[in-house]
Amino acid sequence: MDETKIFLDENEMPKKWYNINADLPKPLAPPLHPLTLKPMGPQDLTPLFPMEIIKQEVSTEKYINIPDEVRNILTLWRPSPLYRAKRLEKALKTKARIYYKWEGVSPPGSHKPNTAVAQAYYNMKEGTERISTETGAGQWGSSLAFACKLFEIECMVYMVACSYLGKPYRRIMMETWGAKVTSSPSKLTEAGKAILKKDPDCPGSLGIAISEAVEDAIKHENTHYSLGSVLNHVALHQTIIGQEAKIQLKKAGEEKADIIIGCTGGGSNFSGLAFPFIQDKLKGDNKELRAIGVEPMACPTLTKGVYAYDFGDTAKMAPAVKMYTLGHDFIPGAIHAGGLRYHGMSPQVSLLVNEKIVEAQAYYQKEVFEAAKLFAETEGFLVAPESAHAIKAVIEEAKKCKEEKVIVFNNSGHGHFDLGAYDQFLRGKLVDFEYPAELVKQSLAKLPKV
Repeated sequence: MDETKIFLDENEMPKKWYNINADLPKPLAPPLHPLTLKPMGPQDLTPLFPMEIIKQEVSTEKYINIPDEVRNILTLWRPSPLYRAKRLEKALKTKARIYYKWEGVSPPGSHKPNTAVAQAYYNMKEGTERISTETGAGQWGSSLAFACKLFEIECMVYMVACSYLGKPYRRIMMETWGAKVTSSPSKLTEAGKAILKKDPDCPGSLGIAISEAVEDAIKHENTHYSLGSVLNHVALHQTIIGQEAKIQLKKAGEEKADIIIGCTGGGSNFSGLAFPFIQDKLKGDNKELRAIGVEPMACPTLTKGVYAYDFGDTAKMAPAVKMYTLGHDFIPGAIHAGGLRYHGMSPQVSLLVNEKIVEAQAYYQKEVFEAAKLFAETEGFLVAPESAHAIKAVIEEAKKCKEEKVIVFNNSGHGHFDLGAYDQFLRGKLVDFEYPAELVKQSLAKLPKV
């Protein structure tokens, strides 16, 4: 077939989420209570999440039904198209066939509402009146604001300070959908006040913003917390991406994928595409599959971090999980890929990396934007800085192809609200942040003693 875009009908959209916990080579280590560092039970999580989300978090069922109400909303943009990047292939003079799943077609412009809608739905069913959350670049915050409006739930967003200042249009989008947005660290929480007292000019981090959102949820009885990445149930909801992509590849005449690529901040968009393909690798049906997670050199969790128990947030209020981490105190440089500035990584992705089933790569900011510019020049789409990390890896892998291979990546969102970053790049003002080895060393020294 020679189509540029491969579509699916709405009735071909998956009716179940795929749960990789059923196929992992070994069970995940249990989450630990932040105060006692003892394994947590489902009841320990009820101050933060509705019970159905907690059940999904710990489930080992291979498939979990997608509620009809959720599927109905997802049809606003799903199934998303799979593109063949023919013009990029030509520019690279590669033997690889490159495909990308285009998640920028959702109302908020990224893959994030795939889980935001599901999480808001389960909160609505349990009677939650208000949800607090954090956001890095603003893609998650805008997605949850959108989902909360659909179910008439109040939404409170703690937005990392450097993104709050650098991406005002994301904030405006959230506020248009009715969310309240504050720069993090803020003076609204004890966690925020403590950080500001030490550093009034702190650029913020996802770890700090998570602390504030968790504190907010614990303080208010009508409030639950919602996370846009990292946790098992988030990855579960995102697997609709990879399931669609597998069907679309077959329609395009491809027997299998050889390389799967996605950017990795907390792991949600990578796992959403990759897990349904990794399922085949784990079953032995596609043993040669390579799955590559791509991160910024300024925050190289998988490539430079350690595999250990660590807290999910700076103030040590969230559970401790076993993951690749740079330490919960680590605050990365203010790169424009705000969604990739997280100190930890999905426990599921971390286990797969540790078991050598998933690879990890890291790149500097300038070379990532160079890749994004080439993609815009050939394929037309101006992508988010996060997604551009995946594109950089795709380009490097395609250049190395000496034989025909199928490369598939998740193009997780558009960059229409990142024009300030592109402006800096085009004018030679973009800076690279080196790997801050000493800061990481200091942060890792504070890991919980488990």
